[in-house]
Amino acid sequence: MRSMLIVQRATHLDSLVARLTEPRVRRIIEPMITGGLVPRDDVFNDGVTYVRDLGLIARTSPIQIANPIYQETVVRALAEDLELDIPAEPHAFLLPDGRLDIPRLLNEFTAWWKANGEIIDTDRTYHEAACHLIFMAFLQRVVNGGGHIDREYALGRKRLDLTIRKRYTDDAGKPAIQWSAFELKVRTDDSGDQIKPELDQLDAYLDRLCLDTGTLVVFDRRGDAPPITARTDIDTAISPAGRTITLIHA
Repeated sequence: MRSMLIVQRATHLDSLVARLTEPRVRRIIEPMITGGLVPRDDVFNDGVTYVRDLGLIARTSPIQIANPIYQETVVRALAEDLELDIPAEPHAFLLPDGRLDIPRLLNEFTAWWKANGEIIDTDRTYHEAACHLIFMAFLQRVVNGGGHIDREYALGRKRLDLTIRKRYTDDAGKPAIQWSAFELKVRTDDSGDQIKPELDQLDAYLDRLCLDTGTLVVFDRRGDAPPITARTDIDTAISPAGRTITLIHA
């Protein structure tokens, strides 16, 4: 029911989505997606009041999206045009038992990112959140109704966590659910190397999900970052808890 509502975009959701590009709204929503910190000045407080009055964020502290439907609708609306331009065929990413082929998904994403990321990244209203939105658009295109993406984002988290849930048939012929976890992080001129602390955070996320592995995606947005074709690769890292983590530099 929730997925149908999100895809069909009921009228009241359309009116909220249309406001996402307003500066007062973007000033609050964009750092929520990236997990950034925002100075709590009069401009920020005015924006919070306005976005709360629109119903997009809850009247609670810390600041968070109002409900699960908006949690998904906001990012899908912002990435909708990107999703339409991604030439990925969802069925090509399915294994015989119905699971998603995560290694293929990541390989296809990095290839697509090398070819398109630099151009698309500079042409977004939500520029600071562009990397996050692009990756989510790619996942959404691949999942395409055959699974569900859970998104966790809020001010001050300094990351965005994603989980794909996909139904499949296990070796015993019984229904099962495949869980795949991703953590997105942006490296800036001020942040420094974040791999070690992010592996710690990813361990905590995977502990909560009871998963043995996950994927950490680090987008390099430093001023002197190497060209996108040179810096984008797939590697592995061992987390503090001993998990083998897929590490994407992008």
